[in-house]
Amino acid sequence: MFPIHEIIFYSFTVVLIASATAVITSKNPVKAVLFLVVAFFASSVLWMLMQAEFLALVLIFVYVGAVMTLFLFVVMMLRLEPADLQYSTARYFPAALIVLAILVGTAGYVFSTKHWALSQTLPTHYGAEYS
Repeated sequence: MFPIHEIIFYSFTVVLIASATAVITSKNPVKAVLFLVVAFFASSVLWMLMQAEFLALVLIFVYVGAVMTLFLFVVMMLRLEPADLQYSTARYFPAALIVLAILVGTAGYVFSTKHWALSQTLPTHYGAEYS
């Protein structure tokens, strides 16, 4: 059997992680807002895979349709100069290393063989007549 649910899940998870990373690393605020729209769309697809259609549609209509449109117009109207965006991030490097070590440790704990076997189950997909 062709595992289409797994392919969709993993592909949109990669898209979500990549776009969320692009949101926080983008130097242009307009591009960051557009990457956030992509992240919302990818998370909406993941909600659809969990059969939470209402939440997926609310995410698309409310956040992408209304809130992100307002964010985009506000960011475009700010007229940020490139000189205003230049700042040094070197002073945050030690704190970033500590946070990175915590995240890698947490990921190592969660993905260890003791806990990873529990995550090998897929959500149950019900038929159209299920209520």
